Amino acid sequence: MKGLRGVLPLAVCSPGKGTLGLDPQTEISYNNTQGTAEQIRRTRPGYFPPHGSQILRNRNGECMNVHFDTRDKKPAVYNIAALSAVVLAGLLLMMRTEGPQTLLRANVLMIVYCGAVVALLLRAFFGQLEYNPYSYNTIYYTGFALFVFSLLVTHVYTAVNCVLQPGAFDQTHLTLTLLHSAKNYMLFTSPFLLVFSAALFLSNVALIRHEGRRFVNVLGILLAFLLVGGEIVLVLVDHFAGADRPMVLEMFLNLFAAGYLYFECMIIGAIIANAIAARHEPNKDKDYIIVLGCGIRRDGTPTPLLRGRLDRALSFAREQEARTGKAPAFVVSGGQGPNEVVSEAECMRSYLAEQGIPAEQILVEDQSADTGENMRFSKEKIMAVANQPKIAYSTTNYHVFRAGLKARRVKMRAVGMGAPTKWYFWPNAAVREFVGLLTEHRGKQALILLGMVILYTTLTILAFGRA
Repeated sequence: MKGLRGVLPLAVCSPGKGTLGLDPQTEISYNNTQGTAEQIRRTRPGYFPPHGSQILRNRNGECMNVHFDTRDKKPAVYNIAALSAVVLAGLLLMMRTEGPQTLLRANVLMIVYCGAVVALLLRAFFGQLEYNPYSYNTIYYTGFALFVFSLLVTHVYTAVNCVLQPGAFDQTHLTLTLLHSAKNYMLFTSPFLLVFSAALFLSNVALIRHEGRRFVNVLGILLAFLLVGGEIVLVLVDHFAGADRPMVLEMFLNLFAAGYLYFECMIIGAIIANAIAARHEPNKDKDYIIVLGCGIRRDGTPTPLLRGRLDRALSFAREQEARTGKAPAFVVSGGQGPNEVVSEAECMRSYLAEQGIPAEQILVEDQSADTGENMRFSKEKIMAVANQPKIAYSTTNYHVFRAGLKARRVKMRAVGMGAPTKWYFWPNAAVREFVGLLTEHRGKQALILLGMVILYTTLTILAFGRA
């Protein structure tokens, strides 16, 4: 996709109701509740993205769709490691010379370096969307790009001060800038975290009022307190520790900030990745749509959440058939829980039948107990009757990204579509999904955390060695 090969398009936009701007002579009105779209042609045909598709503006201000799974090769980020090694060597050579100009040149080098790393991470992010949007890399690239940007701002500030007050800084200041980068990032993003935590708290209060007091309904409140509490603890301890603090306390503060930095990058990256995955509209060329189960009523009918997933799949299927003449088959996936009168799959099959879907157009997978099994068993059902099929899956908006991770784990290239849910339900459910993300790929996460621990421990020792 040509428009995404550059470093970063100018803006991200999402279609809503009314005229969308790609063709001023055509308008699409949307029924967001049912997820259907009625196209109103006023003078001549024109192309518009379906509701929920992710749009980017290129450098000419033109909107274009982000196409998932259009790239066969994973974007490489080894160039960042090579660039880091070159910059480190350059800094070591610069630090051999004393003087204020040395620090200024070192900060200018760090500004160029941070700008290049941000650009490379964002380019890798868009490449990852084209290769596999449901990946931890999608989270890492955006989360850490924001951190490096905060580091860039810090070095710009230091470079300006080096020009205004050339004798006020020495080489130690560069080490301290890097050492305090995690703490500075916490301060840099504190306004966002405060707003995010307040919104999370209020949405959970509304959730408890509507859904009752259960532990799972207070996860958002707990996360809000942890986020704000972490900021407060760091600021207070850092303030009262004073300037002549022991190295052990300084190392504790820096490692605490590094751990907080990692989880904050994960949260921000997960929010962005989830938003893009949930709003993406798959291409209208699918052979199968997997509908993921999520619990049924006592009388065997779908809950509102499950009905939303079914209606989203039906809307997509009908729009695809109207547009291309190709009617996809449905794979209803979900086993039977201990308090359920029928399996989730049987419940969904009955609902689709009531909506006029013929029995031969429905595959029933009724053995799965979680999302991973949904994907694995559904793939087995599909591959038993099809060769190289194009697959989509329907789930609730907050679950699209993690469900995609499960699909890729069983080597199934399925593209997700998100069904809307109540505003107060989404944040708490997203927190549960985030906790689920933290429990997976523990080896990769441990490696990144270990690297951060080694980096900030080394910088602390160097800072105290120069003092």
